[in-house]
Amino acid sequence: MRDRNRISGGGVTAGIDFGLTVAAELAGEEVAKSIQLVLEYDPQPPFDSGSPEKAGVERVKRIRERLAPLLESRSKANAQAAARMQ
Repeated sequence: MRDRNRISGGGVTAGIDFGLTVAAELAGEEVAKSIQLVLEYDPQPPFDSGSPEKAGVERVKRIRERLAPLLESRSKANAQAAARMQ
């Protein structure tokens, strides 16, 4: 809900919608759409960017490049944890 210079929201999906709306206000719509894609949030969001098919080739490429180091780090940590469990 917007009321002049105030924005509020409640509930799980409303909270995500709220967060995306605030992200768009603070950092721009492109950032909010990128966050939505990373979350794969696709019920009835404020932006239609919650799946790779809807997000567009360029946004998906940009997010994959941005997340590559994090995903590589997670993959290594997972492999190390799995090795310790054997």
